[in-house]
Amino acid sequence: MSHTKASTWQIIKAVLGAFIGVQSEKQRLQDFQSDSAVPYIITGILMAALFVSVLLLIVSFVVP
Repeated sequence: MSHTKASTWQIIKAVLGAFIGVQSEKQRLQDFQSDSAVPYIITGILMAALFVSVLLLIVSFVVP
C-alpha cells in the first residue's frame, strides 16, 4: 500500500462525504492511503465551524 499526498479538492470531497455519510469504497481506500490525517482533521474542524456559523446566522435572521 503506497502512501500519496491528497490534493486540496480530494480532502474537501472526503470531508463533505463524511459529513453526509456517503462515500464510495474506492474513495475511502484512497483517503486512508494519504500521508497524514492532519489535513482531513483541520478541514473537518473548519467545515464544522462554518456549518455552525451558518446555522447561527440563519437562526438570527429568522428569530428576532
